[in-house]
Amino acid sequence: MHAFLLHADDVLRRRPWDAGKGVLRSRVGRLAADVIAFGLFYGAVMGTFGGLLGDRFWQICYSALKVPLLLLATFSLGLPCFFVLNTLLGLRRDFAEAVRALLAAQAGLAIVLASMAPLTAFWYVSSGDYQHALLFNGLMFAVASFAAQGLVRAYYRPLVARNGRHRWMLWTWLGLYVFVGIQMAWVLRPFVGAPDQPVQFFRAASWGNAYEVVLRLVWTAVSG
Repeated sequence: MHAFLLHADDVLRRRPWDAGKGVLRSRVGRLAADVIAFGLFYGAVMGTFGGLLGDRFWQICYSALKVPLLLLATFSLGLPCFFVLNTLLGLRRDFAEAVRALLAAQAGLAIVLASMAPLTAFWYVSSGDYQHALLFNGLMFAVASFAAQGLVRAYYRPLVARNGRHRWMLWTWLGLYVFVGIQMAWVLRPFVGAPDQPVQFFRAASWGNAYEVVLRLVWTAVSG
């Protein structure tokens, strides 16, 4: 456990990468383990809204699984397109280092989320409103995402110094990640789970289009 927390501290401090292919491969595995472990922790706390016993126990389990699944699935779905774009721009040689930088940012996001889990639990104790719980968790994800942006920029700095085209690829990745992440979060809902509804892993019609729903809501608000 101590070594695991030390590795998390290395991620937040942006420790330079070690040399050697075997070491680098191992480091990628540890970063993925950080995403899973810390994501599971925050997800479990997020699922405690509405209680811990009975069917709500399954909501805790589902929410715990969904947070690392959201982060890693979004990362994995965006990676093939990112690889092709890096190849087209002549940056393929640096792709392994770029992937480690992006995965380190994912790990940092999960670590920051886990650090804010006590705040989420305190909010649940203070307020029993489901909509407020959704908004508060959205705020926690926004704060963690903002921190991850700082991490990925720092990890990408040597790449940008080596070739300015990496800066454009970083912005491309951010856009791609947000686009996929919004849809993935929509598919995986509910993350908190309304206490007055049955516990379920997926919502009915969960494979809808998140952007279509958002545009419909905007149009309804504008048209009155």
